[in-house]
Amino acid sequence: MKLGAVEAGGTKFVVAIGNELGEIIERESFSTRTPKETVADIISFFDGKDIEALGVGSFGPIDLDVNSPTYGYITTTPKPNWGNIDLIGMLKKQFSIPIGFDTDVNVAALGEITFGSAKGLDSCLYLTVGTGIGGGAIVEGKLLHGLLHPEMGHIRLVRRKDDPYHGKCPYHDDCFEGLASGPAIEERWGRKAIEIEEAHPAWDLEAYYIGQVLANYILILSPKKIILGGGVMKQSQLFPMIHQYVKQFLDGYIQKKEILESIEEYIVYPKLDDNAAICGGLSLAINALNEK
Repeated sequence: MKLGAVEAGGTKFVVAIGNELGEIIERESFSTRTPKETVADIISFFDGKDIEALGVGSFGPIDLDVNSPTYGYITTTPKPNWGNIDLIGMLKKQFSIPIGFDTDVNVAALGEITFGSAKGLDSCLYLTVGTGIGGGAIVEGKLLHGLLHPEMGHIRLVRRKDDPYHGKCPYHDDCFEGLASGPAIEERWGRKAIEIEEAHPAWDLEAYYIGQVLANYILILSPKKIILGGGVMKQSQLFPMIHQYVKQFLDGYIQKKEILESIEEYIVYPKLDDNAAICGGLSLAINALNEK
C-alpha cells in the first residue's frame, strides 16, 4: 500500500511517502511560504507517485467538523496569509483520493500509538514543546475532538514565585506556551534553548512548568502513556526533573505503579523521534481509505 503524509507546520512542511507498516520510503521538507506556493510544493512532490490515500496533520486552529462549510480550513491562525485557508479543498482539487485531516499533534499521537512508544495501548497524550506548545490525545482508541480540538498549550498555570517573566503568549501572557515554549525560554534568559548549558537554572524552571501541566493532564485525561516531543524536549536532562515534579504535584493522589514506580517508562520521548507526525499521517491515510 502506497500512502502519502503531510506535516503542515508554521515554519516548514514535511511530505512523505510510506506504507501501512509505518515505513517511510521517501521524505522531503520545505519552508512554509504562501498557501498557493506551499500547496504547489506539495502537489509537485506527490505528482505521479500514485499514492492511494493522503493524511494531513496541520498547525491550527483548524476546522475538523465534517458537517461544517469550512471543514478542512486553517481558521484563525496568526500565521500571516494563512488565516481562513481551505487547505484540504486545495488538495482535493488536485488529488481524487481519500484525504484524512487532523491537527499535527493529534496526528503525532496517532503515529506513536500505531507505530511508536504507545503501541498496543488505547490511550496516550502527545505534547510538543518547541516554537509553540500543542497537545494531542487518543482516548479509548479515538482521537480527541470536541467543540474545536485540544489546545493544550494554552492551559493556565500557577507561576512559580521566583519567576518574574511576564509570558510570551499574545493571548494569555503566562499560559503554558507563554511560560515554557522555546521563544519564552529565549526571551526570559537571553539565549536560545540550544545555547543554554545543562546545569543552568532554566531547565529546573522548565521542568517545573511541564511537570505542573502534566499532573493536570493526568488528572483530566488519565492517559496510559505520555510522550513529550518538540525541540525543547531534545534536552534529555529535562526528563528526570519532569518526572520528579509530576510526582510532587500529584503528591501521592494517583496510586498507580506507572507514576510511583516506573514513571521513566510512562513519560517518554517519542520513539518515532521527528517522524511521529509523518507516521501518524500514514495511519490517518489508512483510516481515510477504510472510511471510504
